[in-house]
Amino acid sequence: MDVIDRCAVEITVDVLGGKWKPMIIFRLLDGPRRFGELRRLVGDPSQRSLTIQLRQLEADGIVERTVFAEVPPRVEYALSEFGKTLTPVMLAMRDWGRSFRGKIGSDAATGQ
Repeated sequence: MDVIDRCAVEITVDVLGGKWKPMIIFRLLDGPRRFGELRRLVGDPSQRSLTIQLRQLEADGIVERTVFAEVPPRVEYALSEFGKTLTPVMLAMRDWGRSFRGKIGSDAATGQ
């Protein structure tokens, strides 16, 4: 099916879906990160998993990869200008998660 004919939510899930992609994007909201730092911040995925998801986000124009000509080489990942448009989505997900965590905590306290 052509992208034009697909549901917008389906397209969003295709781009943002994956175990680590939302956390990668969220952690990049604060600015560029190196691979190792990003790996620790998102929950310590395998190197392969993180690499694959970063490449997918780069291919979709969400993340930019910058290689610095240094010894040893340094690579940083940052949100592209288009990727930054996901900021309200990611903040809404964060806020919803906080609310849900509070609900679960209060349900556990009341025995429900």
